[in-house]
Amino acid sequence: MVTNMQSYTIGQAARLLGVSPDTARRWADAGRMATHRDESGRRLIAGKDLAAFSVELAQTGAGEEETSYTSVRNAFPGIVTAIKLGDVAAQVEIQAGPHRLVSLLTREAVDELGLEVGMEATARVKSTNVHIDRI
Repeated sequence: MVTNMQSYTIGQAARLLGVSPDTARRWADAGRMATHRDESGRRLIAGKDLAAFSVELAQTGAGEEETSYTSVRNAFPGIVTAIKLGDVAAQVEIQAGPHRLVSLLTREAVDELGLEVGMEATARVKSTNVHIDRI
């Protein structure tokens, strides 16, 4: 597994949450999203904090904007919000704006991708299968 936690800029967080950067900035200014500053002064959101906030946002329906996340290839860019590892199998949950996607895959695949909660990833849906691409 990857040990360094990813952080996101306000713009990246906005894209993953399916809102405008201005909306994400207002949420950060109001204290709804915890931020910290990097060495150059940019505001960042820790991946785990963004994952928790995205789940809360989806459950409450509090997003201000509606965005479709489907594309020709049915790609849903989002953030990993949960990983359940078994001996052989694993379950990965991704929150992509208002959409929660769950993929069942091998534990080995999760380890090879280095997936962690708070990490950016794309769920690709084909028929009844959900594939995970690490970004």
